[in-house]
Amino acid sequence: MSATYKQRLRGWLSYAFASEAFVVVSLTLFLPICLEQFARDNGFLQPEKTESCSSLSGVAPANADSRCAVKIGWLWIDTASFSLYVYSLSVALQALTVISMGSIADRPSYRKPLLLTFAAIGAFSATLFLPLSSTSPLWMVSALFAILANVGFGASIVAMNAYLPSLGKDSPEVVQAYSELTSSIENQNENAALAASVDLELEPSFEEVSDPLLGHPIHPGTSQLNYNYTAALSRATSRISSLGIASGYGAGIILLLVALIPVTRLHGSTFSLRLAIGLSGIWWALFSIPAAIWLPNASNIDEPESGSIKPDDDWTFSSEIAAAWKRLGVMLRWREIKRLQHTFRYLAAWFLLSDGFTTITSTAILFGKTTLHMEASSLVLIGAITPLSGIIGSLVSPILQRKFMWSNLHVLVLLVMMVSLIPAYGCLGFLPIFKGFGGLTTQGEMFGLAVYFGFAYGAFQSYARAFYAELLPPGEEARWYGLFSITDKSSSFVGPFVVGLIADSTGNIRYAFFFLVFMVWAAVPVLLSVDVDKGRQDAKDYVSRRPLVGE
Repeated sequence: MSATYKQRLRGWLSYAFASEAFVVVSLTLFLPICLEQFARDNGFLQPEKTESCSSLSGVAPANADSRCAVKIGWLWIDTASFSLYVYSLSVALQALTVISMGSIADRPSYRKPLLLTFAAIGAFSATLFLPLSSTSPLWMVSALFAILANVGFGASIVAMNAYLPSLGKDSPEVVQAYSELTSSIENQNENAALAASVDLELEPSFEEVSDPLLGHPIHPGTSQLNYNYTAALSRATSRISSLGIASGYGAGIILLLVALIPVTRLHGSTFSLRLAIGLSGIWWALFSIPAAIWLPNASNIDEPESGSIKPDDDWTFSSEIAAAWKRLGVMLRWREIKRLQHTFRYLAAWFLLSDGFTTITSTAILFGKTTLHMEASSLVLIGAITPLSGIIGSLVSPILQRKFMWSNLHVLVLLVMMVSLIPAYGCLGFLPIFKGFGGLTTQGEMFGLAVYFGFAYGAFQSYARAFYAELLPPGEEARWYGLFSITDKSSSFVGPFVVGLIADSTGNIRYAFFFLVFMVWAAVPVLLSVDVDKGRQDAKDYVSRRPLVGE
């Protein structure tokens, strides 16, 4: 393994270590709770809307099960729904951002500056939660900070993921497999050329032969070497992706344990929640420094660019942003979808899965706080258990895959079915027989489900990203990861928005579990229709045909 490759890999993993801590600590756990608490501190109990439900008064409301609503403009909104609506808006804006920057991030020389710029925006926005009090008349600015932090994270991850295909191709085992494949092809070509020349010398007047190589078929070992190369590339990409997930989850656990101290001692006060979010921003900024040092600069990048990308002297940011939206329209034409049908089939499944999985996470936290009345310290403990189990899942799954010879697709389907059982289990809570225990009616069940969900979700995240990398047109990774981000975290505005409407209309967030079961199960038949080998070849042909069709 070359020193340059080791440095690139360390830089990539260090940014995963920096940014995923924000996801584990803030985006998944403390931001939903903190936004709900900000709204609650300024809200009133329904239906009269005269008694404050603020925890700052020091007196608990008479009816702990009463719904709390906050007035935003002329609308009264459930405090749990406020958090979900903010998240929905943030991911919608995130989608607009990643579409606009995708083509720029495809330029290797601009990928690193974009990553660090959006990392700075996200980290700074998260840090600004520290001085903002929920008693301030400007408490609504918390929504703006949350939106900017999420947009900064999502946009920086697009640039980060664009490094993944090249890291997989440059890993030692893939380089070795590629070397063996090219050597075999060169030897075969030399032998074929030698045999052809011998035939010409022996039969110089023979003019009926239409193909002098028909008598010298391709060596059967070449197809096996080609299979070995693609299999090595798939394994290497999955392994690197899993290392990134494990690194990020490890950072999140460390920071959660640190945040657990003030949250516990301050009894889950709004300040303790703001402190945890602010610490995640500081962590994000500090550990992005190694990535800034180790990720390659423009002077030492050797990656192919797509033929559709203009030379560096022939573009501007404004023209490239406009062109990005134009290219998105081209990408979504029916003709393009047919050319990359397996890539788009996977994106269709991922739209439902990523939205469903992300919404399961945020809904579960709000469900535990508002329905099961769990303390903030208990929710922090669940937040630590989930990524810890996720590390185990992301590292154990490749071992099980090799042992049982499962394909990446089979692993994904298995993990999807595992996760779908969680909202299905929550639906059982409506049955009378589960009032004492079962159906997610007690706080203790949340801890068991945290272990189960973390194991499956940690493995799923690494495989989903690696599987998609195999279906991308070479040289256009950032642009297509931008589309992936839309259907990943950026598509998640649909789920939280619907769950918010369900909570507002029914007064019981448990009804959202039925919606989540439907979302996850609907993706399974679409996922099973993806042919990765055909999709990989279609992606190569997509780029090679572009100059011919003048796109």
